[in-house]
Amino acid sequence: MREDSAKYYYSSIQYANWMIKIAPSILSADFSRLGDEIRRLEHAGADWIHVDVMDGNFVPNITIGPVVVGQARKCSSIPFDVHLMVLNPEKYLEAFAEAGSDIITLHIEATDDVRPALRRIRSLGKRAGLTLNPDTAFERVEPHMGDIDLLLVMSVYPGFAGQEFIPEVLSKIREARDYVDANKLDVEIEVDGGINSKTGKMAVEAGATVLAAGSALFNCPDLRKEIADWHKFA
Repeated sequence: MREDSAKYYYSSIQYANWMIKIAPSILSADFSRLGDEIRRLEHAGADWIHVDVMDGNFVPNITIGPVVVGQARKCSSIPFDVHLMVLNPEKYLEAFAEAGSDIITLHIEATDDVRPALRRIRSLGKRAGLTLNPDTAFERVEPHMGDIDLLLVMSVYPGFAGQEFIPEVLSKIREARDYVDANKLDVEIEVDGGINSKTGKMAVEAGATVLAAGSALFNCPDLRKEIADWHKFA
């Protein structure tokens, strides 16, 4: 497994002093030149590559699978943050691990019991992530916070790129941050959906440490400057 040198462990320092990580979502990339797009992101200072995997069942869209992840993995050395928006994600963990995922995140709503899947991800040498939809309460994931490395808070309903940020999720981010800090957990809090320079700052102020964003980054005139500016949100 690749080690993310930017990963910070809990200390008495406020979370806001941690380095904010930027994870561009390749869902907004030009897939006809995906390799070049990924290299451009890395050269511009992206910390992670966010990969949205959709199965057409859990969400009403279909994107990519392990084969594409494996080919994309050849184009970059930075961590691949793979977000499984699929039913019964436990069926696909080995395939995505072998393809080169570094973080594998599954939805609390997508399987009856997430514990075995989270244990399996870690047994494969990968970081385990858990995510929840905008209308799912933090209490649903709270029992599993000690078993994960990343909590992904969806700030749109998953399935399509280009949606607007749902501001009501900010209270959930604060709740997650309070829980992580109170329990001294080494858990990143990522936010995905409608993230731009305004909403990204709001998410960081609420307690997020990772920002996943698509169109706001891919469509900006100066990607390197934009990522550098977002890093300053901390």
